[in-house]
Amino acid sequence: MAERLLIDHVGHRGDGVSVVGGESLFVPYTLGGETVEVERVNGHPDRRRLMRIEQPSPERVEPFCRYFRACGGCTIQHWQMEAYRAWKRAIVVDTLEQAGIACEVAPLIDAHGAGRRRITVHARRGNDGELHTGFAAAGSHAIIAIADCPILDPGLRGALDAARALAEALKSAGKPLDIQVTAASNGLDVDVRGSGPLTSTLIATLSNVALRHGLARLTRHGELVLMRAPPTIGIGAVRATLPPGSFLQATVAGEEVLAKLVAAHCKRARHIADLFCGVGPFALRLATKARVSACDNDADAIAALQKASTSASGLKPIKAEARDLFRRPLMPQELRDYDTVVFDPPRQGAQAQVRQLAASKVPVVIAVSCNAATFARDARMLIDGGYKIEGVTPVDQFRHTPHVELVALFSR
Repeated sequence: MAERLLIDHVGHRGDGVSVVGGESLFVPYTLGGETVEVERVNGHPDRRRLMRIEQPSPERVEPFCRYFRACGGCTIQHWQMEAYRAWKRAIVVDTLEQAGIACEVAPLIDAHGAGRRRITVHARRGNDGELHTGFAAAGSHAIIAIADCPILDPGLRGALDAARALAEALKSAGKPLDIQVTAASNGLDVDVRGSGPLTSTLIATLSNVALRHGLARLTRHGELVLMRAPPTIGIGAVRATLPPGSFLQATVAGEEVLAKLVAAHCKRARHIADLFCGVGPFALRLATKARVSACDNDADAIAALQKASTSASGLKPIKAEARDLFRRPLMPQELRDYDTVVFDPPRQGAQAQVRQLAASKVPVVIAVSCNAATFARDARMLIDGGYKIEGVTPVDQFRHTPHVELVALFSR
């Protein structure tokens, strides 16, 4: 049965919110002030499906992608950019206020740049028996076949075609596939997950696909299938070789903006601890002016960072250590030698490590986060431990989504 709702505002997840009888109802793809016709979503009493917009917002614009509302990759293409940017900054402001944290929040920095440089393409056999290769549908596990994606970095040109060809080659295995593709400086780096063990025949078939599509490297669960050239990226003036399936910031511009913000807070640093360092997007840049100790639980990323640092010139010493900072955080006595700590954890934040930082005497702490809620939790711990939060800068490299990065400075 259809309902008529007035949308009050856009919530932190990108859905329009209608307040009815003191309860919030969530309607994707709507904007504040709009009158809409909706229907209930089975099994989700607080969610509604948009059927028709009766009275559109003056801030509504035409989405630029033909797959919008079907593909679940983008949640917001229908909002005028200035209003969208104000909303995304407000996510950070509101989250900090709810945590009782008062500080200056700088204007949002756009870091979309040339677009996303890494994607995960899914391949699943549908109820129709056909193989579907593309991105996950909005609000479901169904796969939307994608011929092109307008938010991708030009370096990913050919990535969707290559993923489809790999999925087709592996369809006899009958398993769901997740195909991670990264745009390296010298070609596409592809890691296939979910295929199960490969026969020699399948390896030969995949190798032919990789050659035909000009892949720099093809791996399965990190195991090498074929490599024409080790995939590399530039990090500042350093060239680093990527481990299979390694984590990178979503856009080149995003990495550069975050690194610039971190470096600006490290101007007086002489000895820096870079925690959750990955392949070294901060460490390899910061080492031009300071000694760096870098830690991450990904041993392959640490090995790549160490190799890149030793093969580069003009860097101060980098000590890289594989260490699980969730289970074995650096303790206050281990932090005594550092005048600055940078930490950039996954979405769950760095609670165990932050607890030890709060008990330390490190004069400067720089937090980088991709989750405002877990950042606010960790920031609260640092503040309660005696740190002062000097300011927060939000960064938008996931344009058209509710995801926002941020960089914050703490001092004693």
